[in-house]
Amino acid sequence: MLNPALRPPRDTAELVLRGGVVHVMDADARCETAVAIVGDRIAAVGSDAEISTWIGPHTRVVELGGRAVLPGINDSHLHGSWLGARWPHTLFGDPGAAADAEGDALAAPAAGPLVRTRAERRAAILRAGELLSELGVTSYTEPGIGPGEDAGETGSFHTEVIDIYRELAAAGELRQRVTLLALHGVLDGPSEVATVCAGIARHGELAGESDPEWFAVPGVKIFGDLIPLTRQAWTTHSYDDGTHGDLLVVGEGIDAKAAGLGEMLQAAHRAGLQVGLHATGDRAIELALDAFEAAAAESGAPSVRELGHVIIHGDLVSAEQVARMSRLGVWLNTQAGIAARTGEWLAGALGAEVANLAWPLEVARRAGVLVLSSDAPVLDFDWRRGIADAEARVLATGGSADAAAKHERLAGWLRCYTSIPAAQDRAAQWKGALEAGMVADLVVLERDPFVVGAEGLPGVAVDATVLAGRVVFERGA
Repeated sequence: MLNPALRPPRDTAELVLRGGVVHVMDADARCETAVAIVGDRIAAVGSDAEISTWIGPHTRVVELGGRAVLPGINDSHLHGSWLGARWPHTLFGDPGAAADAEGDALAAPAAGPLVRTRAERRAAILRAGELLSELGVTSYTEPGIGPGEDAGETGSFHTEVIDIYRELAAAGELRQRVTLLALHGVLDGPSEVATVCAGIARHGELAGESDPEWFAVPGVKIFGDLIPLTRQAWTTHSYDDGTHGDLLVVGEGIDAKAAGLGEMLQAAHRAGLQVGLHATGDRAIELALDAFEAAAAESGAPSVRELGHVIIHGDLVSAEQVARMSRLGVWLNTQAGIAARTGEWLAGALGAEVANLAWPLEVARRAGVLVLSSDAPVLDFDWRRGIADAEARVLATGGSADAAAKHERLAGWLRCYTSIPAAQDRAAQWKGALEAGMVADLVVLERDPFVVGAEGLPGVAVDATVLAGRVVFERGA
């Protein structure tokens, strides 16, 4: 295919960045030195000489001086409305703190609603947008907003948030592209099967219409189980108290709850909706994979890969389940920071052997199913620290410290925050990589990540963020 930079440009670029290290973030780890932007799209990526043909009298030229350019960061599991209302507080308190056996690193929830009015919710979303722009985040997934939480404790997950996002998108006021999963059940609590299925049937009404490049509601969030740290993940392993966890479904006994969860998952699949399933225990994950596969086998149903269902967190996912997810086309969206902060705590609940096998990041990365995210404000939203935590987890569980292996992993971790979450969003054809025709979302770093390595990445400053061809953040400006 002819490099677009070699064709005579039909127009001059409005913005050119040159003299740096431009990481395209494709599967081949292609690097160039310059990029040209026309309107809200990337016009060309290539050498400085190639891109010079796009420079005209009104082009803004940014001299990178060896700095690095990446596609805009896509935090694929981040609670924007809640983050903007709660920041700078996170559930894990100080981002550098490690959880101890008693869970003291978990901050107590704020008393009463964080936001009560439409104006307060709108302000929280806009505040989150500004914070995220400063770290190069140009897309995020808001996982779980809707009627199930209209009476919720924080006020941050109310259905009204969906309307506000849609209005901000229409007005061009969003600082990130937003994918949202609708919530019909209860946040972190047991859901009624009939209520969730009724919400799935009305999904189109709730989702409404908007430009999918700015705001999309492709599916639903469903809670399967809670977390192993509270001994509430449904698992084949035995906790230190002899239990095996539970499911977040209203029902008499575990068999009825399992049947109810399967019914919800299959209803969403039949409706053509993407499912983001909060599941941390291996039994909950296995149930989900069985339900997705059974639904896809029905006559006329879409494949699992077409809908791109997501297992959210997946702490206790097994290597065998990761391989099955790869075959089916199911994503594993997890947070390395949670592994970093709670590994010892998990060992106390399930034993060192189980804890060592938990969060199999390298297995999932190699299988092509891993998506990294922050879950902010559970953790902070610093993707650089998320990558450092992922690398530390792999090294702590026997991963190779060879320089070539670390370089290859870093390329993978960066893709897990850029091009791969774009695929999770079912938007890989127009975002997530720096290629001609893609949206002009990018981040400029003061140093090349491959010079400092994953461990040094948290110390690399974000110099600028570009969204749809517009500079929305410049360090020191």
